Amino acid sequence: MSGEPAAHTSGADEPYAIRKMREAGQSEDAIRSFASALRRVSEGVATMLPSSELEPVTGVPALDELPDVDPGQALAEVVVIKLNGGLATSMGLQEPKSLVEARDGRSFLEIIVGQTLALRRNHGVRLPLVLMNSEATREATLQALNRFGELPVEGIPLDFEQSMVPKLEADTLEPVSWPREPSLEWCPPGHGDVYGALRGSGMLQTLLDCGFRHAMISNADNLGAAVDARIAAHVAREQIPFLMEVVQGTEADRKGGHIARRRSDGQLVLRETAQTPKEDEESFRDYRRWRYYNTNSLWIDLHALEARLGDGAGLELPVIVNRKTVDPRDPDSTPVLQLESAMGAAIGSFPDARLLLVPRTRFVPVKTTDDLLVLRSDVYALGEAFDVTPVAGLNGRLPFVELDKRYYKLIDQFDHRFPGGSPSLRKAERLVVHGDVTFGADVVVRGRVELDVHEPTRIEAGAVLGGEDG
Repeated sequence: MSGEPAAHTSGADEPYAIRKMREAGQSEDAIRSFASALRRVSEGVATMLPSSELEPVTGVPALDELPDVDPGQALAEVVVIKLNGGLATSMGLQEPKSLVEARDGRSFLEIIVGQTLALRRNHGVRLPLVLMNSEATREATLQALNRFGELPVEGIPLDFEQSMVPKLEADTLEPVSWPREPSLEWCPPGHGDVYGALRGSGMLQTLLDCGFRHAMISNADNLGAAVDARIAAHVAREQIPFLMEVVQGTEADRKGGHIARRRSDGQLVLRETAQTPKEDEESFRDYRRWRYYNTNSLWIDLHALEARLGDGAGLELPVIVNRKTVDPRDPDSTPVLQLESAMGAAIGSFPDARLLLVPRTRFVPVKTTDDLLVLRSDVYALGEAFDVTPVAGLNGRLPFVELDKRYYKLIDQFDHRFPGGSPSLRKAERLVVHGDVTFGADVVVRGRVELDVHEPTRIEAGAVLGGEDG
């Protein structure tokens, strides 16, 4: 980022961007984190991680190697934190993504609540569910939770809010001004904000005061990220301050964030695309060398987190600079920079951080309607404890789905073309659709199927596409 312009102060001892955050009532933890990011960007501090400075990670234990434990004991001091700040804008909606139907008529949020309450009933634990909301998601989400009167745990709020930081003019690094819609002058600082927001909101201290020691943090759109007592016991037994669940890389992960070990000190680090020098792009995509990929499911020792955040320096996560326009709907509006961070990058702040290899069934984030089609299909089953698990016989393999974005990207387009629900994908390896295709009820996809149509087409109810071997 060495070509970025320097930030200017506005007749004060600190940049105007910092004063603007303070005037908006942002916490000192959020201000400190943003000030660090702004300083590093303005000074051109290098954030690249060349392959020559890294080595692959070996010897990662697997979840299925962990011993069985007493869930009641293992979960006694655990809290569940779900990141819930996102709107389903990529699917054409302006509601919290967690309120979108996931499967069987239930939303992501309903399933998450169901998982939490089932664990409480089955094992006699408190297990609070705490959401990190944004201003855009808070009201609707809390209203949706009103019907679950048994959900709150005494003394612990149901949510805390993520921070907001100023969007910066790309050519000056000054806060952008947009009087016609002032809310667009602000943006969330990425999910790496969860740590500072936990402390700045007072939630971290509340959890500690109530006797909680460990938190599992994951995204609300990943229903595979259910609490597992074996992991909780492993973290407590080994006194692990920070544990990241990872999956073994495949070709589909080549653009994802992988874990490496820094040669200079042996520290585990997360390397994203934005941290890779151009000359290392081919190396970055070598998923056989960099075997382990971040799932954004993390386990944190809350005492260790408080100690790191309270030492004055914070976590100082690597800065991700996103270049956008102040109004994302208007490409001609003022170019801005959004300074963000990734929560997985905190692995580099804990010398004793560990990894745990988990099956793909724990990593099923829904980012597009392609993902949603698989989640709603017969590939998965929703159990009595609201566990979302693949059906038997898949052997960890999930079908690849790619739907034509012109006709399926938005949720109303998607639902219109699957009026009878998702086709059967249990025996599918691949489903690719080019063009406008509407699927009748009970369609079955087998093997490898690619549809390419040039006019609106309907697949009749009960049709079988492909064969056992494609």
